This record gives sequence, C-alpha cells and structure tokens, in this order.
Amino acid sequence: MAANNGDLVKISNMVRIGDLELGAFPLLLAPMEDVSDPPFRAVCKEGGADLMYTEFISSEGLIRDAAKSKQKLDIFEYERPIGIQLFGGNVDSMREAAEIASAANPDLIDINYGCPVKAVACKGAGAALLQDIPKMVRMTEEVVKATHLPVTVKTRLGWDDTTKNIVEVAERLQDIGIKALTVHGRTRVQMYKGVADWTLIGRIKENPRMHIPIFGNGDIDSPQKALEYKDRYGVDGIMIGRAAIGSPWIFREIKHYLKTGLQLPHPDMIDRVNTARKHLDFSIRWKGDKLGIFEMRRHYTNYFKGTPDFKPFRTRLVEAPTYDDVVQILDEIIDAYSAVPVSIG
Repeated sequence: MAANNGDLVKISNMVRIGDLELGAFPLLLAPMEDVSDPPFRAVCKEGGADLMYTEFISSEGLIRDAAKSKQKLDIFEYERPIGIQLFGGNVDSMREAAEIASAANPDLIDINYGCPVKAVACKGAGAALLQDIPKMVRMTEEVVKATHLPVTVKTRLGWDDTTKNIVEVAERLQDIGIKALTVHGRTRVQMYKGVADWTLIGRIKENPRMHIPIFGNGDIDSPQKALEYKDRYGVDGIMIGRAAIGSPWIFREIKHYLKTGLQLPHPDMIDRVNTARKHLDFSIRWKGDKLGIFEMRRHYTNYFKGTPDFKPFRTRLVEAPTYDDVVQILDEIIDAYSAVPVSIG
C-alpha cells in the first residue's frame, strides 16, 4: 500500500545515525561530567530526551581497568538509545577503549573533542585536538575501524577565534566514517562564557557535501529559543546540557512547543519534588544508600532554584543522613509551597 503524504513527510524527516532511528528533530542530552550519570539520565529520559550519552570516559582509565571509568560504562535498557562517550589524547588508547566500550553494548560510540577544562585539554584530549586536526582525523578513523557501532563526534567551533575551521573539519570527519556530528557554538578559549555562535553550525548544514545529521549545542534554555535556532540554522536536532540540570522536563516542554506553539505550564512544587525523589531513588539504586544520598545533594539547589525563602530547606536536605529524612523534608516542602503560585522555572 502506498504511503499517504503525511507518511512521506514523516519518513523524509526521520533522523538516523547509521541504522539508529531517532525520529524527526531529536533532542539530545549532552554528556556532562559528574552530572549525566544513570540516575540523572533516568529523569531526563522520562522528561523526553531522545538520545543520551554517558559521562565522558577516559580512554586511559578504561584500558587500565580503573574502577571509576568502568563504572561509567553502566547502561540500562530503559535508557536506549544511548551512546558511550570517550576522550583521550593517544590514538592507540582510544582505539582500545572503543573496543572495550563497544563490548558494553551501547547504541553508538561518541568521541569528545569539545571538553575545554584544563584537566582534559592540557593532557592533549578533548578540545585540545582542535589544535591538531590531522591527529583528530587519524584518531577518529581508528575508532571507526575499532567498532561495529556508529561513531559520532562532539566538538567546538575551533580552539580560538583564529582557528574556527569546523566547516572543513566536519567534511573530513564525515569522509572517514562518522555518522553524526554535534557542534557546540563556542571555541575552547571561550569555555562557557559569552554567547554561543551557531553561524558556522548553520554553514555546515548548508554545505552540499554534508549528508550526516548535524546537531547544534549551546545556550538552548527555552522552547522558544529551540524553535528559533531550529528555523534559523536548519540543524537536524539540538543537544541540551546545562539547561537540563534541575529541569529534566525541558525536553518535553520543547517538543510540545515545536508541535503546538504553546508553552506547557511550569512544573509545580509537587512535580519538582516528585522528580527530585525519583532522581534520589535511582541514585540510591545505582550507588547504594550512603553514596546515593551524598551525591544527590548537589542537585537540590537546581531542582528548587528560584524558590523563595528556600535556604533553610536546602540546608536540611544537604545535611539529611538517611533516605527517610530526605523524604520527610521533601514532603514538608510540598506542604510549605503547594499554595504558592508557580513562578520559578
């Protein structure tokens, strides 16, 4: 039976990474160190993320069987599709790490050429490869050869304002076999300062030689901005990082706005508490009671950001020693704020 026009449009808009189908205009959760672990990914998946990544994993740590690196390989069926992101400065180590990561059975392998922090870049990894494009290409080619999975890359515009060569780099990476490219609209020197410039990301999309999906990243913190950048730069999807911290429902909000043009109501206090509690439950399930409660403390400020007179509750949450103590405080927060009009978000 022939497909109707609606079906044809849907099929033509389908975004694929290799054989992996992501739907039309997917929203990706960025890999973030000490943030995008399985508990955080769980609430983002529920919040509407279409594709997620692990925290970035050191290739050197992985091949040396470091416990912290190996733990980051943990993925769960409900997270799919999910990619494992690797970083490193040694080509051989990256090739070996790709083989190890592939055995963990993710849906794809992603290479980090964008992390700007000194601890990574000063070791010749992450964004440091933007200073040595031939090595970046060579490293990527070896990773592509080392795995049966699709390989993707996340990077930046360049090292600084004088080396914004991402349009050429995108072609070279595509030519050696990557299946998708995500570009953060800043240079390494900018770190996360200033305004992300998506102009060159749009230019990659305009390049008739490019046929792989191009995802934009940087400063998308509202449904309105997502629609604006989608229309202006023609990207195949958007990756969201910092804006999802404390607001994992942003993916659902963007999808609703793109579909209807309407803004979903901000989550009320009950929604926020319930999401924080789910996050806590996943954290304990993955890390155990003591570590799960401890590492969850960093997230409370974000979940309740902008809540008036919240400091006493925050202090109690970060000092609460047991799960039951935390749950009791969360219940008190609902009682204290359930009648307060929603103005945060």
